[in-house]
Amino acid sequence: MAEISQDEEIPPNMTLYINNLNEKIKIDQLKKSLHAVFSQFGKILDVLAFKTLKHKGQAWVIFEDVTSATNALGRMQGFPFYDKEMRIQYAKTKSDIIAKADGSFVPREKRKRHDEKGGKKRKEQLDPNQAAAGLNPSYAGAYGATPPLSQIPYLGARPIVPEAPAPPNNILFVQNLPHDATAMMLQMLFNQYPGLKDVRMVEAKPGIAFVEYENEMQSTVAMQALQGFKIQQNQMLITYAKK
Repeated sequence: MAEISQDEEIPPNMTLYINNLNEKIKIDQLKKSLHAVFSQFGKILDVLAFKTLKHKGQAWVIFEDVTSATNALGRMQGFPFYDKEMRIQYAKTKSDIIAKADGSFVPREKRKRHDEKGGKKRKEQLDPNQAAAGLNPSYAGAYGATPPLSQIPYLGARPIVPEAPAPPNNILFVQNLPHDATAMMLQMLFNQYPGLKDVRMVEAKPGIAFVEYENEMQSTVAMQALQGFKIQQNQMLITYAKK
């Protein structure tokens, strides 16, 4: 397993090499969890991890751009992931061999020509993803706010007024989760923000969960940061829970 060396100069690139990962986690679960945690920094092209003994405890996260990879490296270095602190560095050139073995490798020359040819279209596709991953106060569900009347659907001549949102408190109600989302996956996401006490899935109703913080201020910070965050293709909707 490669070790991170402070003296080793690896130029910034779109692929992050991560090691010191928990080897007991199944590969599919590991890849989904890494995607969930890192997609807040930008669009991810792929997450690579392998079952072979040589590659255990390691993974590669491939972003669409260097800026996203750089931001993720700085923010997630040492992040506790399944009870082990991640060690992250830019991938060496030879890590492309790993991508080729997985069948997802795109040569940089071809990728560059593709970007130049369809750059405008790619940018238009990327912007919504970037907006969803960060702060988005205008999002209809942000802060548990009621959407403006102009956004309320009409049934005939009378508007359907939504139920009043719960007042701010220390427990968040999270909706629109993938049905295979786990408490551990959500815990790693919400644990980035201080004060997390508990994550409770609702077994009878897949796709929803309750996330409890120590106080209202801490839950509000987490709501602001993760409102609209995408897990796989599902965009989370977060409101305050009713008590």
